[in-house]
Amino acid sequence: MDIKTLIQRAESTHRLSEEEILYLLQAQDADESLLPAADRVRRKYVGDEIHLRALIEFSNICKNNCLYCGLRAENTCINRYRMDEETIFSFAQKAVQYGYKTIVLQGGEDPAFTTEVWLRLLKRIKTLGLAITLSIGERPFEDYRAFKAAGADRYLLRIETTDKALYEKYNPSMSFENRLRCLHDLKKLGYEVGTGVLVGLPGQTMRSLAKDILFFQELGADMIGLGPFIPNPQTPLKNAPAPVLGPALRVMALTRLLLPDVNIPATTAMETLQPNGRILALQSGANVVMPNITEGDARQNYALYPGKAGAADSPLAFREKLAAQLTAIGRPISTGYGWHKKKIY
Repeated sequence: MDIKTLIQRAESTHRLSEEEILYLLQAQDADESLLPAADRVRRKYVGDEIHLRALIEFSNICKNNCLYCGLRAENTCINRYRMDEETIFSFAQKAVQYGYKTIVLQGGEDPAFTTEVWLRLLKRIKTLGLAITLSIGERPFEDYRAFKAAGADRYLLRIETTDKALYEKYNPSMSFENRLRCLHDLKKLGYEVGTGVLVGLPGQTMRSLAKDILFFQELGADMIGLGPFIPNPQTPLKNAPAPVLGPALRVMALTRLLLPDVNIPATTAMETLQPNGRILALQSGANVVMPNITEGDARQNYALYPGKAGAADSPLAFREKLAAQLTAIGRPISTGYGWHKKKIY
């Protein structure tokens, strides 16, 4: 196979077979053509504007025990916290003051946040004129329907890997089939659905990553988060190989080529791994940034992985720094809600 021919075809038709994706993932010399092609497709389909989503990390308590995650239930070395409803609402108010149009409510699967709690919060936050994204894990269909009716617009639920055996190995007591059920339920209900994978999990193959990309297409995802796996020393995967940024950028670029109009964030994990990782991502297909507006100890204690970039910055200082970085590469901050504008291709 010829690398440039494959990339040109992906750029024009947005279709590749599993074998062709695999070939490009394995080709170390593909990046010099692949990343610029993803940037061109991003510009053509979603433009130069960067959509900002204000992240509120409301709880680091989780009932699950995922082997890669610092919030896992069996991690006794983390300082746990849970925001009350008033605190969460106050952060939503601050998001409006800072100029954000979308908030992302993200936390561990904390049993204290019942359906009733979420319905109260969603209805109250919706009065602020914000688009609301939930990232709160697996729920019954009726919960998802109720949340949608109460004001939720988007839902993030990462699959992490579409390799069933790998998924169930690293997510003990969780069901791969139930994860898929949740994603399909969310699509049926009309949410903008976000999913994504970790790149670099021990035991993950390039073929598995090729299947992940095709899964995004099959699902019809609206937002796709892709980040390098960074081992957390407080988890069973603490001795996993040191992560590198290149494979995650390659998966992201191929995702942009095959799903040209979706929203793709430049993830914090990329910036954590490499000081200019966010900018590299934004020049390789990404068009979204999710600034953390959580304050106080919670900002440090939502420790999915160590050394999270920007954790020491105040929300305003981070936004100012980010604005300067984006101006330097000619990427304006969007003043809209950043909906997924599906195009025919």
